[in-house]
Amino acid sequence: MLDKDTISAEFKTLQDNICQALEAADGSGKFVEDQWQREGGGGGRSRVLQDGSVLEKGGVGFSAVYGNTPEALQQKMGFPQGEFFATGVSIVMHPHNPHVPIIHMNVRYFELSNGTFWFGGGIDLTPHYIVPEQAAYFHQQLKQVCDKHNPAYYPEFKAWADRYFYLPHRQETRGIGGIFFDRLKPEGRRDKTALHTFVMNVGRAFAPIYTHLIALNKDKPYTEAQKEWQLLRRGRYVEFNLVWDQGTKFGLETGGRTESILMSLPQHASWRYNHQVQADSPEAQTLAQLKQGIDWFSI
Repeated sequence: MLDKDTISAEFKTLQDNICQALEAADGSGKFVEDQWQREGGGGGRSRVLQDGSVLEKGGVGFSAVYGNTPEALQQKMGFPQGEFFATGVSIVMHPHNPHVPIIHMNVRYFELSNGTFWFGGGIDLTPHYIVPEQAAYFHQQLKQVCDKHNPAYYPEFKAWADRYFYLPHRQETRGIGGIFFDRLKPEGRRDKTALHTFVMNVGRAFAPIYTHLIALNKDKPYTEAQKEWQLLRRGRYVEFNLVWDQGTKFGLETGGRTESILMSLPQHASWRYNHQVQADSPEAQTLAQLKQGIDWFSI
């Protein structure tokens, strides 16, 4: 029977498998686990790798929390009074080398005591320097996962990611997007088992995709100027997570553990006043492609 405990257990296994793959790809870094309990119900396992050979900081978090539905969510999202259960895995990786991209993934399940439930998640990539061939590879891998379940998923969820991972105050996307979906519920032939299988396949795609991108880029030389650009792009990442990201807000509003919620932030970032890039530079070329609606298969 596919119940919340089964889903939560599979997310735990997913966390284990991803951590093992990332440790192997890094070569020296090891995840340190921090188990925590949520006042009101549930808890999680936060795993952080810091100062590895490839990864400067990476977090792979699992949580399964429950309890009375917070009043803030009742008012903001129209949830009824009662109890909620939420479980998922959330990942952000910040590499040393500016040629290795930042990556984020989240897969989650939410259930209310009135029987309502849904799945959500997605993967998006934030290169400091956009390489068209690698962007196309990334999107092709996600499209293959989506197409196995529904050919309509990739175009719909790709457009959703473009809208979601966007900094309105900068008028730029956080990166090259990916796929994003939320509140997926049974509909037609799409039952709970089918949705769960899709979400797990998205989660299982993470490690092969990212370890491939690590292998392509981790040994590329870089300059101090490129490192400074990486810090500036991390600053944009921080702006999105703290100002616009709904997952961050949800975690804080439901009494989640602050250290676990904010483990997605990099160790180091930079903000320069009115920073301008040189025309036709690699940095300018990357900025020009931080737009919604780009077809990464045709650039």
